[in-house]
Amino acid sequence: MRNFAKEFLFRGLMAAAGGPIVLAVIYGILGARGVVSTLSPREVCQGILTVTLLAIIVGGMNAIYQIEQLPLVSAIGIHGAVLYATYILIYLLNGWLQRQLVPIVIFTAVFAAGYALIWLIIYRITKAKTQQLNEKLSTDR
Repeated sequence: MRNFAKEFLFRGLMAAAGGPIVLAVIYGILGARGVVSTLSPREVCQGILTVTLLAIIVGGMNAIYQIEQLPLVSAIGIHGAVLYATYILIYLLNGWLQRQLVPIVIFTAVFAAGYALIWLIIYRITKAKTQQLNEKLSTDR
């Protein structure tokens, strides 16, 4: 567990540098679309801190795959659940997602579909590479 915490912190802090950049892009898009024209110091401060926290958690959670005793399916489930909870809490806290059932259901569906698609792509790539290695090993004998 100590190694996980160390790896989580290392990966999270590396990812945290991008947090304020992501926030700047979000605020830039909101400003360009006319959704937001001014921000209070509290909103800016809260945005920077919450997006940096989001980046630390998202970046750090990849360390879950380093725990060898944890089955891959469990690691994927924990990873997905923590990412979902973190994203939805940060989005609701910052007012980027309305606190209503329909927007939350849409967010949940998009998140689940995106997460599943990413894992499907990773699975297919890994399977293809494994197949190539197995074929190479069988021809080298």
